Amino acid sequence: MTPPAAPSARAWIDGASRGNPGDAGFGVLFETDLVSEEIVGYLGQATNNVAEYAALIAVLTLASDRGVEKLVVYSDSQLLVRQVTGAYRVKAPHLVPIFLKALKLRQSIPDFAIEHVIREDNKEADRLANQAIDLRAALPKWLEFEVPSQ
Repeated sequence: MTPPAAPSARAWIDGASRGNPGDAGFGVLFETDLVSEEIVGYLGQATNNVAEYAALIAVLTLASDRGVEKLVVYSDSQLLVRQVTGAYRVKAPHLVPIFLKALKLRQSIPDFAIEHVIREDNKEADRLANQAIDLRAALPKWLEFEVPSQ
């Protein structure tokens, strides 16, 4: 059963890679006033930046599917936050397609913000990202994400 639509949500996201590239996964803690959800996914061999983007794409997909109108995302990846806000260009060719996918998904949420937080304020998402690797957790069925080749 799908939880009821919520007009606003917040999410903490993180990606992890052991080896960079290496075994990679992502974690998302998604909260509304009605529900709190943990989303994880194992990506196989990928870089940390790819894992960070996978987390962002997962939360944007979920929020869009749920009809969220206002979303605040918290990430400890300064690179991701600055690329998504336009402060940095995306220079790595393998990140461009997933960056563009994130921008497209973001358009479905009228009021979107992403903020950088220190690592200590993102412990739950970090725990989930590492759990995804440890358990080799399958990607959510609703998530369309293909790990780019380097």
